[in-house]
Amino acid sequence: MNKVVILLGPTGVGKTGVSLLLAKILHTEIINADSMQIYRHMDIGTAKPSPGERKDVKHHMINIADPWETYSTGKYIAAVSPIFENLHRQGEIPVVVGGTGLYIKAMTRGIFSGPSADWRLREELLAMEQEEKGTLYDYLKALDPVAIEKITPNDTRRIIRALEVCLKGSAKMSEMQQTLTQPLPYEFIKIGITRVRKELYRMIEERVDGMVKAGLIEEVRKVIKMTEDAVAPSPHLAVSSFTSMQAIGYKEIALHLRGEMPLAESVICIKKASRRYAKRQFTWFRKEENIHWFDITGITDHHEVLNTIYPVLSRMLRMEQIHQTLQY
Repeated sequence: MNKVVILLGPTGVGKTGVSLLLAKILHTEIINADSMQIYRHMDIGTAKPSPGERKDVKHHMINIADPWETYSTGKYIAAVSPIFENLHRQGEIPVVVGGTGLYIKAMTRGIFSGPSADWRLREELLAMEQEEKGTLYDYLKALDPVAIEKITPNDTRRIIRALEVCLKGSAKMSEMQQTLTQPLPYEFIKIGITRVRKELYRMIEERVDGMVKAGLIEEVRKVIKMTEDAVAPSPHLAVSSFTSMQAIGYKEIALHLRGEMPLAESVICIKKASRRYAKRQFTWFRKEENIHWFDITGITDHHEVLNTIYPVLSRMLRMEQIHQTLQY
């Protein structure tokens, strides 16, 4: 069976640098599995590989949608499948890199195929929740008591999606989840890199500071303006409701640009949200089977990280040439 390598880990752990070296060693290409790096114009806040890095190693699934467009996991899987097939025909082993657990789950275990996003319905549901907090949770409990058991009352995004499925689909969310799409027909080799929380959180905070210095505020301002112009013919659509504008960093800076929060407080909120996201990623990855984890605490050199993981990887790929070419 053809193989696919997945390099995963929490945000800010250092996946990008390692993935570039790994792709060069395997003479292959990288498939992005970060749900926010798919959006054009959102470069700094999503920590995309630089143009130079993308020129050095070909990347797929980056800059494939505009911030005001709807993009689903189903679309993602449909798009990556032919990329895998093409690379395998060329005798190459694809390298998937990212931290979006749903994308990885869809590849390796399958997902259910629900109705597409209905932004008007989502706006109506959100308005109901804003009018009386807890309304949507109670609504979903009545419509799908099984689904609500897996969703916390404060997870408005998931509640709205479950309601959307119930109201627009042919069955309840919980019923549809029983019928999963098939996983992609490959042998997935999952390599996870992690750090102790204290070090990871410090690195996350340093990266946020670097993003702000690199021009994150202007980038968010530009994306908001472009999105406003794109949806102007549909005044019922709020820019803040788009998935892209829910991205960590963009949501907080948008509050600052609207005058609702001082910049310093926005930056603090970005760091806090990023730490929480890393914690959620850890929780998600614990549900994934057969991940070979490597603790790279204290290691900042990407070559050293790769030297740490290559014995396991080469054994699983059964490729002695990895050992032979791992000379820099």
